[in-house]
Amino acid sequence: MLKKFVNVKDEEVGSVLLSFVYFFTLMCGYAILKPLRDEMATAGGVKNVAWVFTATFMVMLVAVPAFSALVARWPRQRVIPLVYRFFLVNLLGFFVVLSLGVAREQVARVFFVWVSVYNLFVVSIFWSFMADLFESEQGRRLFGFIAGGGTVGMLVGPFLVKHLAEPLGATNLMLITAVLLEVSAQCVRRLSHRAVIARPREAAAEAPVGGGIFDGLRLLFSSPLLLGLGLQILLYAATSTFLYNQQAHIVASVASGTDARTAAFANIDFWVQALTLVLQMVVAGHLMSRFGLGLVLAVAPLVTAIGSFWLAVFPTMLVLIAFKSLRGATHYSLERPAREVLFTSVDREAKYKSKGFIDTVVYRGSDSVSSWLYTGLDKLGMSTSALSLATIPLAGMWLAVSLWLARLARKPEPSAPAATPELASPVDAAR
Repeated sequence: MLKKFVNVKDEEVGSVLLSFVYFFTLMCGYAILKPLRDEMATAGGVKNVAWVFTATFMVMLVAVPAFSALVARWPRQRVIPLVYRFFLVNLLGFFVVLSLGVAREQVARVFFVWVSVYNLFVVSIFWSFMADLFESEQGRRLFGFIAGGGTVGMLVGPFLVKHLAEPLGATNLMLITAVLLEVSAQCVRRLSHRAVIARPREAAAEAPVGGGIFDGLRLLFSSPLLLGLGLQILLYAATSTFLYNQQAHIVASVASGTDARTAAFANIDFWVQALTLVLQMVVAGHLMSRFGLGLVLAVAPLVTAIGSFWLAVFPTMLVLIAFKSLRGATHYSLERPAREVLFTSVDREAKYKSKGFIDTVVYRGSDSVSSWLYTGLDKLGMSTSALSLATIPLAGMWLAVSLWLARLARKPEPSAPAATPELASPVDAAR
């Protein structure tokens, strides 16, 4: 049945479905926390996005070297569950403090930053693990479908919040995320076990990565591919921040009152997730396999440039919803899986160290700088249309970097290991 939608081989089905469930649990848990974070942000007076992004960036500067130190010393099947359970313990701590009603406003500010760190960190680790499990050819076929697990989670999470927040209490929903985090940790254990059975000679994949805690940064500046991936995420985050602020301006101008604005944001999020799911399930894998990474990586920056132009000409809710839906869907269903395929060609140290630095520190650093830049331009009196047009050059640079990355992908990295056999089920391995 799965083969009707995904180009998957018999021996890959078990690992692909388990990876789908793994990403579903991560993103469903985050989708439950997101509205709690936003509500507490209002209660705690979190109004300046630039300050929030800056605080998150500072936390990332500490968290990424700490993770690098762990993967250098311990194998992935121990480190990844350990990180998830660390966040689980944090979450239980927030649950206890909020249930007791202690310093709610101060806790709300800390929780807002914590969720922002949590989201980027656990997703980055997930894709590092996927890049370590699957080879490039498999990633082109399967990463789109696996990413769909996260999209389903982002649809199910808000549904649970909508129907359970009042009867159970919003704070109690944190316990659901805690359970989902433990399921994610168990998925890591099962996937690692399947990989060892399928590749008994590849025991090195379960060994510690080794190296120093700052080697990820060194590798980033010594590899053209990693440097290009860093530039790509920097430009994506910058355009996202500009668009996020544009969205706030347009929604505020056409929707009056908290309920109306909340409904407008929910409408945008719904269409983004719905369109993303269709593309992930049906289109992404076939496009990457048939046309290569160049076309797939180019779609999102092209949509951003064209959408920014139309938003500058017609700054309306209809244009905003259409633009955000197409941009979000093409990023999550096409560009993001294609970018993760590129990480399958680098060595394990780069997958777990450099990738973490790119996905978290570079991302939030770009958020922080872009937020302050947007705030400055806004205070100088630039109109909404002018700020939309300012996004177009960033999208153009993003497109150029993406096409350059696609060309680099045709040439193997000097440090890239030889391709590993495909993941098989225990039964297939025994045969």
